[in-house]
Amino acid sequence: MAKSANDLRKGNIIILDGAPCKVMEFYFNQPGKGGAIVQTRLRNLVTGNSFEHRFRSTESVERAILDQQEMEYLYSDGEMHHFMNTETYEQIAMSDEDLGDAAKWLMQGLKIQVEFFEGAPIGVELPQSLELTITETEPVLKGATASNSNKPATLENGVTLYVPPYMTEGELIRVNPSEEKYLERVK
Repeated sequence: MAKSANDLRKGNIIILDGAPCKVMEFYFNQPGKGGAIVQTRLRNLVTGNSFEHRFRSTESVERAILDQQEMEYLYSDGEMHHFMNTETYEQIAMSDEDLGDAAKWLMQGLKIQVEFFEGAPIGVELPQSLELTITETEPVLKGATASNSNKPATLENGVTLYVPPYMTEGELIRVNPSEEKYLERVK
């Protein structure tokens, strides 16, 4: 399925030189002379390499057709991460390289969408938000509720991100894993 380079958005998967590539970043550039261009940062989903590519705004790009299957994360054996299809109970394994930054968010029992290209798993789509418990952070400082500076907090999965200064250990929070960002306290 073809689309215009102007329609590219972050997260789109396209076919470039026969390989599936994910759009990591894109910028529109309208130089003084000539036609507009779309500057992109792409990641080849087969090799994992990231690279810059420039499209003319009128250029046509081919969208990749991916299959997605809901799978449950089972465990990691140190080299590979193992997933199970929730319908067929078929298991697959993916490396850290296949998963990229998503690997650090995996926790036993997490249900996620695994993306397949031509029958081979090439990556995962993390949920929009995850609920995790803060396991380590600095103590609350008196008067910190008015402060605007966030403090680092380590979550139950080992990821460290910045949270508001009034947060304490043991609190359940909602985070956006793809942006590694604190969203809100879970009531």
